[in-house]
Amino acid sequence: MKLLSFRAHGRESFGVVTGDGIVDLGARLPTQARSLLDLLAAGALDEARRMAGREPADHALDGIEYLPPIPKPGKVLCVGVNYAERHEEYGDRTPPPAYPSIFMRTPGSFVGHLAPLVRPPESKEFDYEGEVALIIGRPGRRLSEPEASGVIAGITCANDGTLRDWVRHGKFNVTPGKNFERSGAMGPWMCTLDEVPSLGRLTVTTLVNAERRQHDTTEHLIFSIPKLLAYISSFTALEPGDVILTGTPPGAGARRQPPVFLQPGDTVEVSVDGVGTLVNRIEDEAPA
Repeated sequence: MKLLSFRAHGRESFGVVTGDGIVDLGARLPTQARSLLDLLAAGALDEARRMAGREPADHALDGIEYLPPIPKPGKVLCVGVNYAERHEEYGDRTPPPAYPSIFMRTPGSFVGHLAPLVRPPESKEFDYEGEVALIIGRPGRRLSEPEASGVIAGITCANDGTLRDWVRHGKFNVTPGKNFERSGAMGPWMCTLDEVPSLGRLTVTTLVNAERRQHDTTEHLIFSIPKLLAYISSFTALEPGDVILTGTPPGAGARRQPPVFLQPGDTVEVSVDGVGTLVNRIEDEAPA
């Protein structure tokens, strides 16, 4: 089942994708759930599935504005340097880390499918990072690895857009370069786990202007998805609607020789097995 958040006719809602249309759950479940986050918190995915099977579509997919699947998550946690070849790209010959690198992003740093990604005037080193993103469906704290996958509601595609020079302003200072407004994207929708291959064998691919730049599988994660969830839930409680980006494969623009950064007019596509493709065009931020 594919669930998405969208705007149509000046109103924000959420729904289930059926063919080329959307069953508007926000209009049908106003007392139970006003957002996809509410639906997850209420544990009402089965009700959404029943409606998708019996109700007609209310909107065409080409007639809506896509929002990130969870427009206002409580937490967005991101994992850095989590593919084996990505670690090797640094060329420092260090062993794989004992613990994952974690940072956070604000909801306002993400846009949805087909929305422009914005290059700010403060930097010309705007880079792409295609990733598998997890959306949490049930609360969890101090999860064991066998328990971990049980809290996932679904997955989506993500572009962890990064201003490379801004992640180097301090010795340990990733946050500024990862949080410029509208610099990252998620979508087009959340796909429930029954429609995707094994979490340990998901392929993520990034194209820039139709040229393949990244292509790898979660088989090559240094820290598997269960390990990540067990580690993260040891220090913070996971809640419905939280989002976790699991790391980007090798091939980002900063690691090419010479580096190649995104320019206005470029198109970035991030695809994940079973989910679909997230597409965004690059624009310069309009002057104030």
